Amino acid sequence: MDPVISQLINHFREIIALSDADTEFIIPALEVIHLKKKDFLLSEGQVSKHMRFIAKGSLYAYSLDEKGKENTTQLGIENWWINDLYSYLSGQPSRMFIQANEETTVIQISKENLEQLYKEVPAISDFWRLKMQSAYVTLQERTFEHSRVDAYTKYRNFISTYRNIEQRFPQFMIASYLGITVEYLSYLRKKHLSDVS
Repeated sequence: MDPVISQLINHFREIIALSDADTEFIIPALEVIHLKKKDFLLSEGQVSKHMRFIAKGSLYAYSLDEKGKENTTQLGIENWWINDLYSYLSGQPSRMFIQANEETTVIQISKENLEQLYKEVPAISDFWRLKMQSAYVTLQERTFEHSRVDAYTKYRNFISTYRNIEQRFPQFMIASYLGITVEYLSYLRKKHLSDVS
């Protein structure tokens, strides 16, 4: 089995039980895509028709405000899923871009293939139910944190929840994700380092 495909199968198996017969159904439903740095996986206006797993590399999702400023909404590294779930679930055009932050390998499953897998491998349905629940909880936490938590607490929560991710992305993306300026992020980093030393 291709090591990249194997990586996704092992990822599934961390949450659900899969037999060898199940994997025989799953493998043909998968598509491997290689992206160079700055390549787009999804652009604003396209409908998201795939679930996407990052096998190698990193991606980020962002939208543009009326002044053309990027607002980072998601960051993703190996073994994470990244998508515009709103577009995927509603069939509406995406309001965001998903772009490679570095050379990246993605495995994607089309909506059509995933619907078929739900019938052939019911455990995959359980996997997505758990993933969707987790995504909803994360979104709720982020929404709550955005309005009620100070920037320093946000930063500390971010680096403790997503260990090692900070080194993978430029400062402006991290700052945008946290809703602060690059200068303020730099100040928070220094403050954190002096607090833990």
